[in-house]
Amino acid sequence: MSFEITATDGEARAGVLHTSHGDVPTPAFMPVGTKATVKGLDPVRLRELGTTILLANTYHLHFRPGAELIEELGGLHAFMAWDGPILTDSGGFQVFSLRDTISAVDEDGVTFRSVYDGQPARLTPELAADVQRRLGSDVAMCLDVCPPADVSRPELELATETTTRWAERQLAAPRAEGQLLFAVAQGGNDRDLRRRSIEELAALGFDGLALGGLSVGEERGAMLETVSWSAPLLPADRPRYFMGIGDPAGILEVVARGIDMFDCVLPTRLGRTGSALTWEGRLNLRNARFARDREPLDEDCPCSACSRFSRAYLRHLVNQQELLGLILLSEHNVRFLLDLTAGARAAIERGELAAYKAAALHRLEQATAAPGQEVSRG
Repeated sequence: MSFEITATDGEARAGVLHTSHGDVPTPAFMPVGTKATVKGLDPVRLRELGTTILLANTYHLHFRPGAELIEELGGLHAFMAWDGPILTDSGGFQVFSLRDTISAVDEDGVTFRSVYDGQPARLTPELAADVQRRLGSDVAMCLDVCPPADVSRPELELATETTTRWAERQLAAPRAEGQLLFAVAQGGNDRDLRRRSIEELAALGFDGLALGGLSVGEERGAMLETVSWSAPLLPADRPRYFMGIGDPAGILEVVARGIDMFDCVLPTRLGRTGSALTWEGRLNLRNARFARDREPLDEDCPCSACSRFSRAYLRHLVNQQELLGLILLSEHNVRFLLDLTAGARAAIERGELAAYKAAALHRLEQATAAPGQEVSRG
């Protein structure tokens, strides 16, 4: 088995995912390295911050620089000088999130226009498998049909059924040595379709299952309710992956509901726009109130942004569009989410996740009420 549970606390789980490039303690937050880089952060620094696994984007790497070139240069790990585990998505989410580029979805795959040059392109389960095989990631994802939140019931049912058939085909395709394969359960918030998707995919024996088609525009409460009843339906002995959540409250909520892995571009995207995730809320460092603030972003955080620099200096860097400021904020934001997740894991091991979650949410909610703050809620 590639996954083992080491502790439980209610629905929450602590475990270890074993991969070809090392073990991943779970729950695990995966920073997103879209184009074979987590924007602004050196791989060595990512390790120092506590990153155990990161995500790379199959769609973008397929077009630039191409999976064949990356394979020729030793695979994705060698190409980006990261020796830890890597999960690659299938590329499907990018296709379906850019709906105006799609010209056809059929039983065989999807036809769309490349965002790079507008040329027609085709993505099938077999191609998604081959690209990820060439990249040599530790975890590959199955191609799925990801419908928007407001899709009709017939369209949702077709997307769910197609996703299962595509997963069967990708399961039969060649993989890199030691590469794990996760399938993606669809069904939106529909209990019957979601249950059917999970049951059909679980029966095929994938190494892990993801909850897809959530956090795609639906109301947060409805999304969390779906996670509450659908996560326990996933195989207990396999990792459970929620695709695309990274705000502090959201992480705590899905962990408490039994999710083991999650990813999001939020920490580095916020860093590049001059914002920091803190226990005081989401701080916009462009704000004039930080102009003479001698305090660190977070006095308890050991990252470079907090241990070496003041808020006033960080504000200066951000407002002058200095790269150092964006790098430091990205570093801090990644560290904040990694520490939050590690704290949740430790709390599960102690049997105290409920108390840990309540205390963390209380701090975040207090920040929500504070004047002048911008707090991350999703």
